[in-house]
Amino acid sequence: MTGIRSIPRVSQKILSLLISKITSLPAFMSRLSGSRTATIGLIVIVLWGLVAIFAPLLTPYPHTQFQYDKTFEAPSTTHLFGTDQYGRDVFSRVLMGSREVFKLALPATFLGLLGGIIIGLISGYYGGYIDELLMRAMDIMMAFPALLLALTIIALFGAGLSNVVIVIAIVFIPRIARVVRSGALSVKSHEFVAAARVRGESTPYILVVEILPNILGEIIVEGSVRFAYAIFIGASLSFLGLGIQPPSPDWGLLINEARGFIQIAPWLSIFPALSIASLIVAANFLSEGLQKIFEGEL
Repeated sequence: MTGIRSIPRVSQKILSLLISKITSLPAFMSRLSGSRTATIGLIVIVLWGLVAIFAPLLTPYPHTQFQYDKTFEAPSTTHLFGTDQYGRDVFSRVLMGSREVFKLALPATFLGLLGGIIIGLISGYYGGYIDELLMRAMDIMMAFPALLLALTIIALFGAGLSNVVIVIAIVFIPRIARVVRSGALSVKSHEFVAAARVRGESTPYILVVEILPNILGEIIVEGSVRFAYAIFIGASLSFLGLGIQPPSPDWGLLINEARGFIQIAPWLSIFPALSIASLIVAANFLSEGLQKIFEGEL
């Protein structure tokens, strides 16, 4: 009953924490602008995000339009990124493909963070046999290379956007759980946590209100790193034919479709590859800046 009664209080506390974070956002952005690479990374991610949102308005041609009289046209003012084997405008397909990338990377990162935070907080706070059991399970998952584990799960449950999102989240959970557990172990020994126990606060309250806000920096940095990995793993699975399926203009799928024409039409794979690289590098730039902020270097 105590835990049930504490739910409204936890919700109120979370809301007040969110408000305080929002009000401190201008100061945070000012500190972030102190890192040139982080600023570049944020700008690139925001630009691609805007492209993903407004892609249908930005594409000069329908991305599924076949023009058999214009196949394999080189990049020009008419078709900025050239055309493919069906005469489709590659520029339009790359822009529309950004939607697929964000539709995959954002929910996969969020679900991975959610699962990792829950497991990491429980493991770090309780310790003992619970910590041992959870961390050994995470170790088993981490023993497999990320891409190999993803391929194994996809082979069992099938391809498709929703399955790929879940697979990437599962791959991320043990790594995120490790980071959160480490933070929880260091915070739970502080006096304010002991004071919360003395006041009779419930475990969910202590985990969410007392411990979680104090390791939020590590979680944000880890989330930005995982976002980059989500893009990479999603593109790799699509390239192997196990991710998002045709006729989607997903970037990894575009490279897969273009590999047979690399000698006669290299632009078919170059532009999607550059798009993937730009987002991954931007996310890494941003994570480096965030890490410096939370470590007090900016």
